[in-house]
Amino acid sequence: MTVTIGILLFDGVEELDFAGPWEVFAAAAAGKPEELRVVTVAERHTPIRCNKGLRVLSDHAFDDAPALDVVLVPGGQGTRKEVDNPVLVGWLRRIGERCTWITSVCTGALLLHEAGFTAGRSITTHWAFVPALRERAKDATVLADVRYVQDGNVVTAAGVSAGIDMALWMVGRLFDPAYARSIQRYIQYDPAPPYAAQTQ
Repeated sequence: MTVTIGILLFDGVEELDFAGPWEVFAAAAAGKPEELRVVTVAERHTPIRCNKGLRVLSDHAFDDAPALDVVLVPGGQGTRKEVDNPVLVGWLRRIGERCTWITSVCTGALLLHEAGFTAGRSITTHWAFVPALRERAKDATVLADVRYVQDGNVVTAAGVSAGIDMALWMVGRLFDPAYARSIQRYIQYDPAPPYAAQTQ
């Protein structure tokens, strides 16, 4: 049985929110092509203009997307508009109800909330959006200062690069930690950011 991971795209999506997890999942799928595939899905078959200006095309539109086992919802400025898009929220609600795992990166948690997946859950988002999400998602516990949070089948990651951490964790759950570590080594993800010890 092949596990299918779908990454949602929309105008204003943050580039690394989806490209980081996509790299992890695609690398994992390359090593296990009979067991894993990753696709991108958008509302329509038209170019997506990302938050920083990158233009991309999705593999599928909502009306021809395959059944998904895992859905990943990235963040970005576009979430503020898409939260009021009944077509996108409705698709996410329907697809998510059939998924084994429902995940988000950054402000993608806002869309998970709107689709009804965060009630009673512990979730997280980008540090700058924590207060706003707490105000909006009063039925959830919004955690700060964590890279990702699992609560049941809902997994939310903090901002931007945290999605890579969450995707590696997901590979470990879908297969095993040793395989996830091999993917981590392959993509040479060993964060040692410059200036990390510098104080102001």
